[in-house]
Amino acid sequence: MMYLGVCMLSFLYLFMSSLMLLLLGFYFIMSDLIFFVEWEFITLNSSSIVMTFLLDWMSLMFMGFVFFISSLVILYSDDYMVGDLNINRFIFLVLLFVFSMMFLIISPNMISILLGWDGLGLVSYCLVIYYQNVKSCNAGMLTALSNRIGDVALLMVISWMLNFGSWNYIYYLDCFKISGEMELITFLIVLAAMTKSAQIPFSSWLPAAMAAPTPVSALVHSSTLVTAGVYLLIRFGVAFNNFLNEVLLIIGVLTMFMAGVGANYEFDLKKIIALSTLSQLGLMMGILSLGYYKLAFFHLLMHALFKALLFMCAGVMIHFMNDSQDIRCMGNLGSQMPFTSSCLMVSNFSLCGMPFLAGFYSKDLILEMTSMCYLNIFIFFMFYFSTGLTVCYSVRLFYYTLYGDMNMVSFYYMNEDNKKMLIGMNLLLIMVIFGGSLMSWFFFPTPIIICLSLLYKLLALMVSVTGGYMGYELSKLNLGDGLLFSKIMNLVYFMSMMWYLPYISTYCISSMPLKAGYSILSGMDFGWSEYFGSQGLFTYMMFMSKVNQVWQFNNLSVYMLFYMVWFFILVMFIYN
Repeated sequence: MMYLGVCMLSFLYLFMSSLMLLLLGFYFIMSDLIFFVEWEFITLNSSSIVMTFLLDWMSLMFMGFVFFISSLVILYSDDYMVGDLNINRFIFLVLLFVFSMMFLIISPNMISILLGWDGLGLVSYCLVIYYQNVKSCNAGMLTALSNRIGDVALLMVISWMLNFGSWNYIYYLDCFKISGEMELITFLIVLAAMTKSAQIPFSSWLPAAMAAPTPVSALVHSSTLVTAGVYLLIRFGVAFNNFLNEVLLIIGVLTMFMAGVGANYEFDLKKIIALSTLSQLGLMMGILSLGYYKLAFFHLLMHALFKALLFMCAGVMIHFMNDSQDIRCMGNLGSQMPFTSSCLMVSNFSLCGMPFLAGFYSKDLILEMTSMCYLNIFIFFMFYFSTGLTVCYSVRLFYYTLYGDMNMVSFYYMNEDNKKMLIGMNLLLIMVIFGGSLMSWFFFPTPIIICLSLLYKLLALMVSVTGGYMGYELSKLNLGDGLLFSKIMNLVYFMSMMWYLPYISTYCISSMPLKAGYSILSGMDFGWSEYFGSQGLFTYMMFMSKVNQVWQFNNLSVYMLFYMVWFFILVMFIYN
């Protein structure tokens, strides 16, 4: 009997499960089915604890995509982490991560959503600190603490929903919409989703989480952790009022713009892809706040495909560059590793919205629907300008990695003979090329007529071409070139450092509480509270015990002294 390792068993189980879930999802779409499965967990004195699972086309399709991508990531990890002594522990962590996400997807109950939500946060911390160095530990702590804000928001939602008598939010969405007092719940849900999907001002943890192994990044930043917030908003979206939608729209487009500008200054390969994830999350939030939940979910699935492939290609490049992630050290990889470079090109073109790839069917539709909406010029400009920035940093990435001179590549021997890596990339490549058209037929079976003028119709193409040209020009510049950078150096640093959000989230957040904590520690804990508290009580008790000890010595002089005192008191009492 052939021996199958943990990686292969996990791959086969997840891959077969994904195929089954995708077929079920297609069937549920065509038949318009929704199943509620209730499992009575325990009953005690007529009080029952029931686990409820919501199985509709959305949860089944999302679970199918998560299982499909995670199976290929596990297969990819078998080759990528071949020298790791703890590979089995890594695979178990990834599986725990996937099942936490599955728990969150199929739960219409806030308690079980919190279990999956907290499971994602805990396991993501374990995966980010997997390499166990100072940078990984700092990144893991920033990730965990940022996500704890969302966990607290969900706990407050659970406590507030005690007013309804049930935590099954799916029954109360209309009530959320009608009743004014339910604005608190929707606000807390938006806050939780903003922390998990790294919207402003919680954006700094997402690039920091790149300290995790690259297969984890391919899973986390494509279909699981960062998309959990978007998925929660899709479920709750019908309950949001107009003000909350406007706030979410502004935050989404600002996040999209900030990440697009920051990626054009970045030289770390994985951080460029992480910032592109942040940009696409802002795009999903923006279109979600306009009321197009189905379109946001469609882009979420398409983004999961090409972003997982993009991270896999980046992992192969880093693997063969002796763990160097600086794109300035790369160059002419197109001739050194042609298949990986081709996959990188396809996934990046899909990210940019190249016609007839997966990203085109969702991204172009999003831009055309925003052109039809009643938006002000600021939001409209941000949508299209951020799209141009996406093409800009993608072309810049092409220029540095695939073309140009061989900077350090000539010192390494490269070959693409890692079969398991190539199998995972091949399957994802097929889905990136054909998945968009396939899913669009299922998601939108009725033709949608979008009536736009010729200028609006060509605007996305013109913005993409302009952004590509600007990316080519920017890739030939350095930070210190010309007088332009010297005059606006502060602005350049501000835009390249994600509007100083990493500093605000770390130094500003941690330094002031630490100083205040030191003052409280030295002034109160080691000062007055010690004097009047434990140490003062200890001193008083020691004094009283010494007095008692002197009394207990049965000294005759002490005995006679107390006898005279008591005799004097007794005489005074009798005469009075």
